[in-house]
Amino acid sequence: MSSFRFIHAADLHLGSPMLGLASKDADVAAQFIEATRNALSTLVSKAIDLAVDFIVIAGDIYDGDWKDNKIGLFFNREMARLQRAGIPVYLLRGNHDAVSVVTKTITLPDNVFEFPTNRPGTFRIDRLKVALHGQGFVERSATENLAIGYPRREQGWFNIGVLHTSLSGREPHAPYAPCSVDDLRSRGYDYWALGHVHQFEEVSADPPVIFPGNLQGRSVREVGAKGAVLVTVGDSHVEYERIIVDGARFCEVKTMLEPHHSMIDILQMVERAGRTCADEGEGRPLAVRVRLSGHSELQSNFVVNRHQWRDEIQASLHRAHENIWLEKLEVRLSTGLQEKPSGDAHAGLDLRELVSLSGDRKELLLEAQALISSIAIKLPGGAAADESPLEVSAEALLEEAKQLLFARTEMGL
Repeated sequence: MSSFRFIHAADLHLGSPMLGLASKDADVAAQFIEATRNALSTLVSKAIDLAVDFIVIAGDIYDGDWKDNKIGLFFNREMARLQRAGIPVYLLRGNHDAVSVVTKTITLPDNVFEFPTNRPGTFRIDRLKVALHGQGFVERSATENLAIGYPRREQGWFNIGVLHTSLSGREPHAPYAPCSVDDLRSRGYDYWALGHVHQFEEVSADPPVIFPGNLQGRSVREVGAKGAVLVTVGDSHVEYERIIVDGARFCEVKTMLEPHHSMIDILQMVERAGRTCADEGEGRPLAVRVRLSGHSELQSNFVVNRHQWRDEIQASLHRAHENIWLEKLEVRLSTGLQEKPSGDAHAGLDLRELVSLSGDRKELLLEAQALISSIAIKLPGGAAADESPLEVSAEALLEEAKQLLFARTEMGL
């Protein structure tokens, strides 16, 4: 068997509108949208510089149906660069770009080979004695086990299985083309190129079963370095290494507060954590979610002056690095002290007790959910499709409203 190298990528999600980020800061979202495109261009440039023998893309090239042909033209341009370098590309459709989802087309260069969607298909590279087996999605929801229908290995060849799948389950990813690692091993292949899960994962070392992760993070649930995998095969020995191509990153800052921490203390803690994020991001634009928890005497101040705190946190992040942006501030604090009755003590009014007795909680939740739904339909197209269109549950919103009421009363506002 000859020696060769190939790149395994997946989950490009070209055309992703970054709705969660766009609803908070359109300018920052624009940087991440551009980073998604640049990540593919960077990967193509690396493939050409490395003179790899071929590329495998295991689904979700596009984030969904195109509004126009711009994203298709961009992908065509990058594939044409590979064509001129003599590098073939083998790809399949995932749940985001299934046949039923992406209705527009652009004719791609003849170096691009797409696996069928109605049955497993095989492509052969004779000079390398490589056989690639795969099947794409017809519908967005693929609930059947596709892997067990893949053909047996071709003896004397290096066999690669290409599949968009959640395997037996990978939270928070929805279950698609479910199968077990034993199902994959039963095919006798030498390498499994998987897609769908956005975090890098070596599921198995023998044979290698790999999720390369996506090329570019799209939300705070997708933190850390993103990219593809460079696979080297020689004398039946398989090695791989990650290729990092992302142009922007998400980061989480988790800060535990103590009652004695002052405002200056808190901002300095966030600044130090932001500097760590910046160092790890190596100068890339960063969208940071700051989570404050623990006990603080400033808890009521946080609730009442939330927007001012948000601006102060953003300012502290900019002191850490010029290109760090606050994606969201989450405050989960308690005073650490025994709660005191609120309201007019002379009138014997206990606001907390009144709130606890005010109506059936289920009815309140239903009213809150109805209000969220009425707001969600007014959000930019597609945002309301998320299970939590406001990125928070009805229960959390009710709790936040309750804490705001208590805080404003206790502070005499």
